[in-house]
Amino acid sequence: QVQLVESGGGLVQPGGSLRLSCAASGSIFSIAAMGWYRQAPGKQRELVAAFTRGGSTNYADSVKGRFTISRDNAKNTVYLQMNGLKPEDTAVYYCNADIRPYVSDYRVYAYWGQGTQVTVSS
Repeated sequence: QVQLVESGGGLVQPGGSLRLSCAASGSIFSIAAMGWYRQAPGKQRELVAAFTRGGSTNYADSVKGRFTISRDNAKNTVYLQMNGLKPEDTAVYYCNADIRPYVSDYRVYAYWGQGTQVTVSS
């Protein structure tokens, strides 16, 4: 069993900052990729920022220069520092990870967290 647990969401005024955390736990042999998606009401889930399988980072154009993804490999944790928040950043933010659970099995599975609400409003 693998779990992704997010934290750090909340209500913030425009221009403010929040830091999201996502910790992976359970049966983990290796993490191939890990990142953040978001889904606003009435919209499709979209990529926000992620570490790819190749080790590089991807950011949505709408958050470049404002959001920064980082990770602590020893803790199987990824962070999303969000600065300069705008009302259009309001969404449920989901952690996603591609994880190989077992050393004896080469397959990689996608896991999702339960989501954390970020609301940007004055």
